[in-house]
Amino acid sequence: MTTFTSPQNTEKLTDAFRIFNQLSENLSNSYQGLELQVEKLHQELAAARSERVKTLVEKEKLALRLQQILAALPAAIIILDTQSRVVDCNLQATHFLAEPLIGQLWADVAMRSLISVLDNPLERQLLNGLRVNMTRSRLPESNEQVIILSDISEMNALQEMINQQKHLSAMGEMVASMAHQVRTPLSTAILYASQMSNPKLDAEKQQRFSKKILERLHYLERQVNDMLVFAKEGRLTMEGFSLQSLLDKVQAAMNDYVTDGQVQFKISNNCSVDLMRGNEHALQGVLMNLLTNALEAMPIGGVLKLFIKQQNKQSIEISIQDNGRGIESEHLQRIFEPFFTTRVNGTGLGLAVVDSVVKAHGGQVSCRSKVGVGTEFKLSLPCIEQAFQAAISMGASA
Repeated sequence: MTTFTSPQNTEKLTDAFRIFNQLSENLSNSYQGLELQVEKLHQELAAARSERVKTLVEKEKLALRLQQILAALPAAIIILDTQSRVVDCNLQATHFLAEPLIGQLWADVAMRSLISVLDNPLERQLLNGLRVNMTRSRLPESNEQVIILSDISEMNALQEMINQQKHLSAMGEMVASMAHQVRTPLSTAILYASQMSNPKLDAEKQQRFSKKILERLHYLERQVNDMLVFAKEGRLTMEGFSLQSLLDKVQAAMNDYVTDGQVQFKISNNCSVDLMRGNEHALQGVLMNLLTNALEAMPIGGVLKLFIKQQNKQSIEISIQDNGRGIESEHLQRIFEPFFTTRVNGTGLGLAVVDSVVKAHGGQVSCRSKVGVGTEFKLSLPCIEQAFQAAISMGASA
């Protein structure tokens, strides 16, 4: 049986094949484009993976490098968490502080391994005697803290050596100056003493000569005491003493200077405690140095006052006030320098010794003065015995 296809159907079939071929070609082109895109993505992913691996390797090398640096540092590095527990540290930290460290409270570690240094709140002493400087700071973008302990023992030793060299140089200068300062008053005292045996000398002159001799001897005593204290470079033996006993000795010594009534001397003790810790002899020398300096600057009829009050539970304040001629403002900044003096026959050691002794007691001295009005020296001394003992008992805290 023969089937006849109409021209219209043939044309439709031809169009259908043409559309099918076109769609097939489009699909083939789209697939090829997709394959190219997938290949490109594979290449980009491989490059990204390679870069990430390279970055990770570099970070591992950097971390290893940092670990090596931290291990080689001469300073101890300790990391604390928000509860102040040790979470990490370097090898030097274990050498300084001993184990255990990780997981320990920093307060406990400091209590067992660090001793406070009374003259420097930033320094600590290790159990083996080394001195370390302690710094503490917070890590960026974190509540963790980092503590650094740096060994400064060698630096302190070098500084001590430099100070000794300076001190020896100053000692040489002092000896050269002291020869003249001792010879002149000694010659004067000998001259007056030689006249004391003269039978023609009346009682009034004997008394006047005796007073002159005593003045020269007191002057020599002060010079020798200043020289000895300066030679010790502030290293003093600290013992317990009575504040009132010290003031009584000062009063007795000052009686020799104010017996003629030309100057009034008053002591006012408003301190509620009496037991002190320090070097009583050196402190007496300091007070006498300041008082006799004031006497020399005061007019007849002047008033010299010594006040003592308790600043807090740890320290006292001693104030010496006079209504003398005062100190020039350009000299105030230098009065505590060794060998600085405005006097023709002065050594410039007196106030330098005052500063040295006060610092040896952990205190401070200051001066304010106005020409034609008077001068005031203030000494702040943390020498109350009870506070001193408390500081010693808390020496291991940090």
